[in-house]
Parts: sequence; structure tokens; C-alpha cells
Amino acid sequence: MTILDRYICKEILRNLLIVIVLVVTVYLTADFFEKIDNFMGAGLPAQKIISFFVLNLPFVIIQVLPVGVLLGVLITIGLMNKHVEVIALKSCGVGVYSLLKPVTLIGVLFTIGLFLLSETIVPLTTAKANAIWNRDVRKETLVRTREQNIWIRDDRSIIHIQHYIPDSRTLSGITINIFDDGFHLIKRLDAREGRLENRRLEMQDILEQRYDAKEQSYRIFHHDRLDVEVGFTLDRLKEVVREASEMSFRELYAYIDTIEKEGYPATSYRVDLQSKVAFPFVCIIMSVAGLGISLRREVREGLPIGVVYGIIMAFFYWVLNSFCTSLAYGGMLPPFLAAWIANIVFGCAGGIALINADF
Repeated sequence: MTILDRYICKEILRNLLIVIVLVVTVYLTADFFEKIDNFMGAGLPAQKIISFFVLNLPFVIIQVLPVGVLLGVLITIGLMNKHVEVIALKSCGVGVYSLLKPVTLIGVLFTIGLFLLSETIVPLTTAKANAIWNRDVRKETLVRTREQNIWIRDDRSIIHIQHYIPDSRTLSGITINIFDDGFHLIKRLDAREGRLENRRLEMQDILEQRYDAKEQSYRIFHHDRLDVEVGFTLDRLKEVVREASEMSFRELYAYIDTIEKEGYPATSYRVDLQSKVAFPFVCIIMSVAGLGISLRREVREGLPIGVVYGIIMAFFYWVLNSFCTSLAYGGMLPPFLAAWIANIVFGCAGGIALINADF
């Protein structure tokens, strides 16, 4: 690595760190004031509140890191323009591709770091932060385990759901244990699958075990269909289903394999799986695009213009990526294409900007 490469990398890292600290501080401040009423209402101690925001930090960082890389490159090259360093390099015969080497290196390093962070730390911290929010703040009676099992404590019953498939709104592997006032099991219902409409659980293929007090034994019945009133709605159930951000690539892949073998669709999870691979590469795209933008004639005349261009680019990337992901969730785009199309479009745009750079 040359002296020029080390100098540019050091400046990009310094400016990137400043951007990340500023953006994360603004985000956490806004999130704090949005949730403070909920924390106060739940009577959470200060230590628990601080833990919640600290646990959310890794997730916030991976969301803003690509923007930080883009702005870090823009600010670094912009300051070099301001101090006439770019002109000095050009006069010494240094080409644009000599600047591309350290910039691309930064993009590759942060792509690897973003993927590793998403696979190791973020799933654990996000799950713990969500547990604080659901259990301590919202006082949820619905509990999740790492195996995707959902346990629900109702008035006089305990309900277990093996899988909830959001695509088809289907619940599979349902077990309902009903107790009397003395917490003695008086009825158990085992259903292959069911659907939740409002607060009515419509189950199919049910095996019922009902306690007979006279015979002091359980009698067994079979039902093709049975409706049961429950104390939760579909919206509440969606909130406790484990999110893709709480699972690593391996866990999400295994979960998709499990539910598809059982015959249920996993479209939304497949989209999230592809996004876990595609998203980290945005760091490379943003670094190259940032170099191309910063070397444009109108941008070289003022650093603020470059920052505005960078923010606009990041905004449109987010819009396109969200739009394609939504289409994929609805089955209108293949998961692979939906996850990669924004990278392809903005990668081409960044390459064109670099080729046409005024350098």
C-alpha cells in the first residue's frame, strides 16, 4: 500500500467515524424521545432503559454504515479538492484509478465487516432489545423461543404454536391446554393447522382430550373443524414472530427449509435471506459512487453540494430497495432479483459517474 493509499484510507475512516457518530446520536435521541413515555409508564429503571438503547446500537450502525461510507468518501475527496490536493495529484500524473484503489479497499473492508456484524452480534442484541420492549415495556403474555415456537398465556389456558406463516396467515402445530380454577388440566386440543380471524381461532383436524370427572380419565374426540375464542389478535401475533434481523443467515436458511418441508410458503423469509447477502455489498457501491460524484465539476466547486448529492443518492437507493422488496413480499418479483436490483442499478450509476469524472 502506497503513502497516498494510506493517507486517503485514514482520512476516509476519520470522516466516516464522525458521520456515524453524528447520525447514530441523532437517531437514538429521536428514538429516546419517542419511547420515553412508554418507559416511564412501564416504570423501567434507568439501567434497563440504557441497556435497551445500547443493545439497539449494532442494528442502527449497520443501517447507517453504507451512508457513512458514501459521505466519508465525499467529504474526504471534497476536502482534498478544497485544499487543492486533487489538482496537485493530477499534475503529478496520478489518475482517477489510483484514487479508486484505497476507496474500493474501504468499501470491501466494510462490506466484510457489515456481513460479519449482521451474522454475529446484531441477531443477539436485537433479540435482547426486543425482549426488553415486549416483556418489560409492553408486558406481553406472548413468548418466543429461538426455535420459533410461540407460547401464549391466556385467561385459563396456555397455547403453543409451532409455526406462524405470515404469507398465508397460517398457524401450524397448535396445542391448547385449558385449566380449571385449581389449575388442573381439563381439556387439551391438538390441531394440525388453523387461521386467526379477529379473536377466533379456526382450527382443522383437531384431536380433543377432555377430562371426565366421574371416570377420572380423559376421553378422546376427533373434529374436522373447531373454532375457539382466544385473547389475542393477528396483529399482536405478528409482533412476536421472530424477525429476520434476529436470525443469522444460517438460522434463517434452516427455518425456511423447515417450513417449506412442511408445505408452507416462505416468500417473505426468502426475500430477507437474499437481502442479508446483498445488503453488505452496498458499501462497495457507495464508496465507488462517492468517488465518482466527488470528482464531478459542479461538486468540486463546493463540499456542501457533494454532501447533498450523496444524501439524495442514499435516499433513492433506499426508496428503490424498499419498493423492490415490497414487490417481492407480494410475489411480484423473485427474491433474488428484488434483493440485488438496487445494487445493480446504483452500481452501474456509480461506474458511469466514475468513467465520466472530470479528473
